[in-house]
Amino acid sequence: KREVIAEIAAVLAFSAVQTGDKVGCLMFSDKVEHYIPPKKGKGHILTIIRSLLSFESEGRGTRLDVPLKALTNMLHKRCTTFVLSDFLFDFHQAPDVEEALKIAVGKHDLVGIRISDERERELPDVGLIEMSDAETGRTVWVDTSSRSVRENYARLWNERNAATLQMLRRYKVDCADIDTADDYVTELIKLFKQR
Repeated sequence: KREVIAEIAAVLAFSAVQTGDKVGCLMFSDKVEHYIPPKKGKGHILTIIRSLLSFESEGRGTRLDVPLKALTNMLHKRCTTFVLSDFLFDFHQAPDVEEALKIAVGKHDLVGIRISDERERELPDVGLIEMSDAETGRTVWVDTSSRSVRENYARLWNERNAATLQMLRRYKVDCADIDTADDYVTELIKLFKQR
């Protein structure tokens, strides 16, 4: 997912250079990790791409409200902002995310680009496996040969996905859903045609 996000960010950044727009970048986890203020030029874009490719997060976890609040506090002039993320966050944070989203869309044009992987949506039937939560570091053993485990996992993922999509639609945030195995260019073209 990280590689696909970096590629998409590079495509968007180079597109902005072609139109003479400024481009900035904010990388986050549970805090703002790195911020590159908006500027014009290919040299600046290459700086952003190098930062994306070499970025190592210090934080554990994701707080989607953090970059949204930072956006509204740092940039006072209305801009188009692409949020490239898997949009997976602790749903206990949903009220904070929703409030930050509501404020951000009032000030800026937000576009969501949700990156997902098939293995997040459905567990394969491969027997007993150890799984770890990238956000908390917690590990558990899961019996993927159990049909009910696989069905519950898929159901929970679908419920969270639907709740996230509903929240984005409620605030009229255009969104592209991109799977790591698919051609993201096709999805980006669809997104820009609908805008």
